[in-house]
Amino acid sequence: MMKKVAVLLFNLGGPLESKDVKPFLYNLFKDKYIISLPFGLRHFVARLISTTREKPAQANYNFMGGGSPILAQTQAQAEALAAHCQKTIKGAEVKTFIGMRYWHPFVEDTVKEIETWAPDEIVLLPLYPQFSKTTTLSSLVAFKAAYKGRAKVTAVCCYPENDFFIKAQVDLIRAAIKDIKNPNGYRILFSAHGLPEKVIQEGDPYKAQVEATVAKVMAELNSDIDHVICYQSRVGPLKWIGPATDDTITQTGKSGKNIVLVPIAFVSEHIETLVELDIEYKHLADEAGVTDYIRVPAVGTNPDYIRALGDQVLKALATTDAVISDHACATCHKHCPKLKAA
Repeated sequence: MMKKVAVLLFNLGGPLESKDVKPFLYNLFKDKYIISLPFGLRHFVARLISTTREKPAQANYNFMGGGSPILAQTQAQAEALAAHCQKTIKGAEVKTFIGMRYWHPFVEDTVKEIETWAPDEIVLLPLYPQFSKTTTLSSLVAFKAAYKGRAKVTAVCCYPENDFFIKAQVDLIRAAIKDIKNPNGYRILFSAHGLPEKVIQEGDPYKAQVEATVAKVMAELNSDIDHVICYQSRVGPLKWIGPATDDTITQTGKSGKNIVLVPIAFVSEHIETLVELDIEYKHLADEAGVTDYIRVPAVGTNPDYIRALGDQVLKALATTDAVISDHACATCHKHCPKLKAA
């Protein structure tokens, strides 16, 4: 009898239609890993933000037909991974599941589906290559609170330096810059979702892992084009890590350089890429005098990215550890789930 393996893909989720925007935003901002305030105050702030940002957010989602494409893209990744695992993992029946943190299908609901299927092993696989408490840890905690079964569970902490993930990024960049005649006239902007500086100061490794990804990508790319890491999607009054992507775009344009923009911490296309990068930041680039604004696609269902995910599944199945990573951490960071698993 073949072993049954459930692979649960974690992602953020997004509103499927306009009416979902406000409750989606409320779910996002009531998460203690997003806003670290006491319970009552946090829920008050979440209600305030979701109310004030509903209309502007709906306007942005209207550029994508009224809702986020993230579920459809995650489903495509899940299907591609299932097909890949079917070919590469022998003696096991592998079934992929999707658990979204802030909109349907919620992690908690998907856990019930997994329990009904009754797998022998479960691999928790975040679609966040770089670890942050605001993304991966939040999903891991939600799973742990909901799962009541007895299967062996292995969590993938992070894979910012996975060779196949890096290859997917490098190949997409090479395809985007292949016709560039003057590399010195361009700058690669590696844009990642920002975080409040306070989160990093408290021990979150996200920034360091983004930098590790970029260092490996640039080493493999072996290009004369210079580069900078920047951070987008600032919200609220706190000081955020920088430099900010919008400021970097403006400065790059004023310096006379064109832009190759790489969404280095996003693995699918959604509001931060399709609206923020492609519309809002493209407008900034035009205003700053950028004549060539090249936006590299997210890895999506790129075969090498799917292979990277399959690689993490294989590593999870081959270990007795409760948590694995694909990053050479010098020391275990404060939020590392390995601490909880020890």
